This record gives sequence, structure tokens and C-alpha cells, in this order.
Amino acid sequence: MGTMNEPDKPAAKPPLSPAAQRALAEAEARRMAIDAEMARRPAEKGGRGGLDPARYGDWEIKGLTSDF
Repeated sequence: MGTMNEPDKPAAKPPLSPAAQRALAEAEARRMAIDAEMARRPAEKGGRGGLDPARYGDWEIKGLTSDF
């Protein structure tokens, strides 16, 4: 049996509000649209490899990252 500082099981999360559920659904739809667009683009020749830095908002070269 746990003490007051050590509960036996984690507390249940409260349900998301309708606005939060809509925001999560809209974000997922945007991610899917971006992924579909990236899949349609031709492969880059001689590129740096890895994920598209413009999509994720940063560049990494030789261990140095620059956010823009």
C-alpha cells in the first residue's frame, strides 16, 4: 500500500475539452497533409539527407543546430 506521497496507481487524466479535441484533430490533419505533400515531391539529388529542415524548423550540420 502506498503512502500519501506514493500512490498505488497514477491519477486519471481529466477528459479533454471539445476545443482541445478539435485542436488535436486539426493538428493531425495538418501533419497528414504535410506528409502527403512531402511524399509527392521528387527525391532530392545530392541533398543533405534526413528530415526536411524547413518542415521541422531547424538545420543541423556537423552537430551544430540553427533554429529559424
